Amino acid sequence: MHDQAPPLDAAWEDVVEVSFHPRSGSSVLVQWAGEDSWELDLEETDYRVRYCANGMDEADQQDPGLDDEPQLDCYLLQFWPAPPAPDRVLRQTSAIAAYWHDYARKQPPPPTPAERAAAERLARLAQEQAEEESRLAYERWEWGGQLPSQALRNVDGNVHGLLDFDPALVLTIDGAGPEAQRAVALWAARRACETAGLTDLDWIARALLALAVGRPLPPPLDDPDRVWQALESDPRVPDRTVGRAIPLERHPFQPPARDDTHAPMPQPEQPSWIVGPAAAAVELQSPPGAPAPQPRGATSRTLKVTIGEPDPSLRMSQPHMAAPALFGAAEADPLQAALDAVYAAVATYGEDYRVLLQEVWSVCQGRL
Repeated sequence: MHDQAPPLDAAWEDVVEVSFHPRSGSSVLVQWAGEDSWELDLEETDYRVRYCANGMDEADQQDPGLDDEPQLDCYLLQFWPAPPAPDRVLRQTSAIAAYWHDYARKQPPPPTPAERAAAERLARLAQEQAEEESRLAYERWEWGGQLPSQALRNVDGNVHGLLDFDPALVLTIDGAGPEAQRAVALWAARRACETAGLTDLDWIARALLALAVGRPLPPPLDDPDRVWQALESDPRVPDRTVGRAIPLERHPFQPPARDDTHAPMPQPEQPSWIVGPAAAAVELQSPPGAPAPQPRGATSRTLKVTIGEPDPSLRMSQPHMAAPALFGAAEADPLQAALDAVYAAVATYGEDYRVLLQEVWSVCQGRL
């Protein structure tokens, strides 16, 4: 490395100069077949590079020798800061250098910095377009073949859970409008409570009436924690269980085929499911040991947790599955209310959820 162009030593037989600008903070000199390499510690700036050689013809005419044989050729590589300039052949005496110079002159000229920058910009735009096409293709697959509205993208709640069961129904509910969405929410909440055998309970009946007239949920449904306690303590709550609703499997996502390779579209993470009544009063003991003494009259609850898809044979409490339908139907956003209530009703129906979804279609179309 030099601060400026060094004097040209007359002892060198072949000498060329080129301009060079490192593309990164790591520039490495590598032997022809990768036998060895050396870090050059170059800054990302413009350099002039001089390559000097001796004995190229002698080395070219002889087979590669052993390590203990005398070296016939030697080389010198010099760098110094300098603005870009045309390539130059400063000295040429060997036949092999003349051959390669002639070969190089017959090649098309290298791209200019402006042409290279334009090519890089086009490549970057093509990559961004391919990534956007892959993202949109995944979104269409996720939503059953059609891109969702902005309202569906923004809605909270269980929209993605309901997508697994019927993407077309989700899109239909979205397009039905606020009045129909509110009707779907109220209908789904009532059907969930009827299926779970809760409609004869006075506090459930009051909640359904409040939803029908647009009032807030009355106690105890104004507090989710109190709801679970009421379900446990009210002897009129039926002891009904239902198998888990299992959506039909869809074909896995296949990204659009293209020549280049980009980062794969991230797949949704496998959720952790909580199975059974979600009792807020449950506290896991650590470390495990003998059960703590319970106050007189207290109810013991068990929380079962599985990682990944739960066992299809597990049975769940229908009353506990139906309660979230009431919470969902009370949401201020009609779209979220409909989606949350239907999703809870699906869980309440369990393995018979297809019957419910067919009825929801009828509600959306005004036939129920």
